[in-house]
Amino acid sequence: MPGSGSRRHAWTYAALAVLLLAAAAYGLPRLARSRTVQVFGTLVSRVDARERVVALTFDDGPTDACAADIIDALASRSVRATFFVIGAHAAEAPAAARRLVAAGHELGNHSYSHPRMVLKSPAFLRGEIERTDGLIRAAGEAGEIYFRPPFGWKLVALPWYLWRSGHTTVTWDVEPDSYPEVAATAEGIARHVAERVRPGSIVLLHVWSPSRATSRAAIPLIIDRLRADGYRFVTVGELLGLAASPAARGRGGQAGRRRPAPGPTGSPRVIHSTRSSDQQSRKTTVYGSMVATTVPMPARLW
Repeated sequence: MPGSGSRRHAWTYAALAVLLLAAAAYGLPRLARSRTVQVFGTLVSRVDARERVVALTFDDGPTDACAADIIDALASRSVRATFFVIGAHAAEAPAAARRLVAAGHELGNHSYSHPRMVLKSPAFLRGEIERTDGLIRAAGEAGEIYFRPPFGWKLVALPWYLWRSGHTTVTWDVEPDSYPEVAATAEGIARHVAERVRPGSIVLLHVWSPSRATSRAAIPLIIDRLRADGYRFVTVGELLGLAASPAARGRGGQAGRRRPAPGPTGSPRVIHSTRSSDQQSRKTTVYGSMVATTVPMPARLW
């Protein structure tokens, strides 16, 4: 019958289009929320460490109201951690941010206003990250500034900007207080971490809100329990430095920056940091057994 073949092709194309749209609708949100995959640059959710090491990380804040309790809880166990701070909070409580750095902790970037950073303009993304970077530097952070996306969301434009600006994305593989039934008690939080942590884990906690009293109370419980299991605690920068293999240095990749405990002068010392001088070349970064590769792309967007 004349035209029947064309109609069949049209229906086939329409069906394929519907399937592709459905796949995009299902797949893009999963990609945006993924803790282990991003389309550009380097993302780290944990490292395949040979030692029993773990990084405690804290999102949001800082606030003057909670800073002393959090710093004291960590100091009582001689533990340094990484704090992914919100720029607006650091602007409101600069003394709290400076106290974190003075206590030997590492500051990371968690954006300025904590939005979902998808479907945003390049100018918006740049402002969120650069304003917060500036506040982190003003607080005294001298090491590499790692970035953690609010809610873990990123799609295309944000990873692109992070890659072009030299930021490593750091997510997590253990998040106890994201579950209300776990976060109900400090013991529940500590137990959740102890049951799920692995060598090279990055643990996420929320401790800055007044409603997060159980998370603050869990800090010493987590430390004591993991130490009893043979773990020691490092910052994210130290974790990446410990895990960076000789292959990463030989290929011109970027190894994590290790920041040891402050010396007599209180100033951090950079043990190792390498970076490719040509951002247009293909770069491979190795963290333990995890390999992330970036490929050359045009720079016109930025």
